[in-house]
Amino acid sequence: MTLRAPSPTNSPKQRPCHARHNSGLLYADLAVRGRLAGQVHAEQLAPALALRPDLATVAAGVNDLLRPRFDADEVAGHLEAMFAALTARGTRVATLTFPDIARITPPARPVRHRVTALNHRIRRAAHRHGVAVAETGHHAVVTDLRLWSTDHLHASPLGHRRIAAAVAHALALPGSDDSWTHPLPTPTTPSPTGRRTGAAELRWAADFPGPWITRRLRGRSSGDGRTAKRAHLTPPGAGPAQEA
Repeated sequence: MTLRAPSPTNSPKQRPCHARHNSGLLYADLAVRGRLAGQVHAEQLAPALALRPDLATVAAGVNDLLRPRFDADEVAGHLEAMFAALTARGTRVATLTFPDIARITPPARPVRHRVTALNHRIRRAAHRHGVAVAETGHHAVVTDLRLWSTDHLHASPLGHRRIAAAVAHALALPGSDDSWTHPLPTPTTPSPTGRRTGAAELRWAADFPGPWITRRLRGRSSGDGRTAKRAHLTPPGAGPAQEA
């Protein structure tokens, strides 16, 4: 969950999302990798409410999608509870839908229907609470591998920029537009095909799902021992308020 507090001299409709436009911007990032939606709800909502943010972005559910006992209603219920609590305090909230994971990581085809089910519930919950939705799941560019890190689960720096632009557009912030949906330039190096594609998938499976499965069997998570990098509202250029 990420939070923003504005300069007290600006009205809500005048608050751009970038620090260069607003020297009074304060920012917190309560997210911790590996957390399930229920953990985000239990661990991050209360601190978020205590910070009394002007704007909050709430995104969770991908880690749940990958678990054997995934329950779309349960995950969406945690998201809706966070939407309800934040909007009841007057916080403007934004969320996003998820892209087709199988187009990013072909071995993830078995969970494709889960993404569709969760996105449907996110849209309905967001509508009930007046939450802005960045529809990243609707645009082909979101599955361009250049927007993703090598694990195909976390966004690359370019991907994070596109996500930020998508959320700004969903919020109709000044200076935002739909340019984040435009395709990237054609890559100079062609994508692998045939046997090269199969080899790439095998390398990915060895490097990432294997360790992930091992952690699950041991009851561990990639987020064990980690805390939020920015647990308090601070100026964006001030550096993390608390290192993970």
